[in-house]
Amino acid sequence: MDLIKTLLSNSYIKALTIVLASVLAAALVKWLFSAVLSKIVKRTKTSFDDKLLELLDKPVFYSVLLIGITIAVHTLELPDNLRFILVGLMKTTVLLIWTGSILKFATLLLRELSRLTKSYKIVQPSTLPLFDNLGKIGIFAGALYFFLLTWNINIAAWLASAGVIGIMIGFAAKDSLANLFAGFFIMVDAPYKVGDFINLDGGERGRVTDIGLRSTRILTRDDMEITIPNSVIAASKIVNESGGPYEKERIRISIGIAYGSDIDVVREILLDIAKSNSYVQDEPEPRVRFREFGESELSFQLLCWIEEPVLRGRVTDQLNSEIYRTFNKKGIVIPFPQRTVHMHQVKDD
Repeated sequence: MDLIKTLLSNSYIKALTIVLASVLAAALVKWLFSAVLSKIVKRTKTSFDDKLLELLDKPVFYSVLLIGITIAVHTLELPDNLRFILVGLMKTTVLLIWTGSILKFATLLLRELSRLTKSYKIVQPSTLPLFDNLGKIGIFAGALYFFLLTWNINIAAWLASAGVIGIMIGFAAKDSLANLFAGFFIMVDAPYKVGDFINLDGGERGRVTDIGLRSTRILTRDDMEITIPNSVIAASKIVNESGGPYEKERIRISIGIAYGSDIDVVREILLDIAKSNSYVQDEPEPRVRFREFGESELSFQLLCWIEEPVLRGRVTDQLNSEIYRTFNKKGIVIPFPQRTVHMHQVKDD
């Protein structure tokens, strides 16, 4: 017993004992992860907990080991500067290990959430890069904060400098920041998605090909790609033709016929033309509406559904052409505005 007390009174032997104990503790933790906890998580249906356990294995092992070494360093009679450097290196190593593991965990968590689109509507496959970048920025900022604390660096001065720089950058790049924030809210609110057919206040109409943080790109029917800043889109009224429960769209063909025409025959002709067109959907079925008595015509409207908005121009052309040809054959008059001019002769005095 006296020999043990004598040995432990030696700071180097005491430090070595602490290091050996930390090695044993780290090995015990590793065995606990691999032999006990791994068997428990394998019983679950998901693989998320298996991946999480794998991520925690390394940082926990090294944390236990380095904490023991840090305690051992404190037991040694070393100069304060040397002890500060050694302890700082240990803390920095632990910080780096945990930062890497937290980054992997954040990526894993976002991927899992993006698969659960019904439960978490904000985290979607399209918004995954956005949240991934925001998460990395937050994790690196936290790691930098603890790094400064580890080495006793004045955080207040750094924060003040960062604030001044942030204000300068904000004024210099306010338009870019407006686009970034607008892009963020577009991704979260999701008024449209890639592949949707949209109309904007400015007259732009086309299919969305890309949604970025700064801008959105749409491909028009003229095969021209338009890049629109997100801040402009955020301030516009957006008509999403592909929105709703499905992508089908209803088109309206307005026709005027002369007074005295047989409206039942007109109705039948219009329905037959719509049903015979291969692009017109059977469900919902086409319908004809007698809208109003006009000044020189009876106003009808043919309503039918097409599979996707991009077909609207083609189907409208086909229906208009067939209606005109059929009306000519059937003798149904499509009137046009007429004016009667009365000439009044003035006699000379």
